[in-house]
Order: sequence, then structure tokens, then C-alpha cells
Amino acid sequence: MSAPAPDPGPGGFLLQGPPPAGRIAAYGLLFVLGLVIGVAGSLLQGGWFPGGLLLSLAGTGGLFLGGAFATRTRAGAVAPAAGWLVAVILLTSSRPEGDFLFATGFGSYAYLLGGIAVAVMCATLGRVVQPGADPARLGK
Repeated sequence: MSAPAPDPGPGGFLLQGPPPAGRIAAYGLLFVLGLVIGVAGSLLQGGWFPGGLLLSLAGTGGLFLGGAFATRTRAGAVAPAAGWLVAVILLTSSRPEGDFLFATGFGSYAYLLGGIAVAVMCATLGRVVQPGADPARLGK
């Protein structure tokens, strides 16, 4: 016989309640910082090619991983990544006059794909706090 499933409770499957207001504000701030980093990185990677691309990707990685460590959740990396993605997608569209910010070239594609790869890595590497205060392995 297997052990019975835990009771999901009234809020859903094992939810402890809504996140605190401070954490929601932190996610909002991280989203806005992701927008800013997306715009700044888009300008920097095209203006100063090899160094600007590396600096832009390092800045995005620092923000994503820093958000995960600051909030101690993976959502702390996803919030700035979502802001970064919104900014970059809006900047890739061309205007009716033919103006655009991203040129077709290696640098632009490396920034787009590299930023997505950095976001995925930081979201999966983010430290998640184990339930309880026991530092031992689970199931021991």
C-alpha cells in the first residue's frame, strides 16, 4: 500500500497562502529592472559589438541570478526575465517608417538567444529553500 496523498487544503495543492506584499513588490521591481536591462542591453550590444554583447549578457545574468537569490525563489529569476523579454520583443519590431533597433546579424541573434539561455539557466539554478529548518537530506 502506498501512503495517502497529503490534503491539499482550501487554497490548492499544498499552498501556504498568498505571497507577502513585500515579495510581490519585489517581483514588480524586478520586472521593471528587467525592462531597463533589456533596453540598455539592446543599445549596448549593437553599439560596442564584442565587449557590449558580453557586458549585456553578464548584466542580464547578474540581474536574473541576483533576483533569484534575493527572493530565494525561482520566480525571482523569472520576473526580471519576463521584463527583459517584453522589452526585447518590443524593440525587435520595426516601425512603419522602416526604423528598427535590432539589425540582422550575429550580435543581435546572440543577444536574443543568449539572453533566453541565461534566463533559463538562472531560473533553474536559483536556490530554493527546503521546507523546514533541518539541513539533513529529505527522507532520511
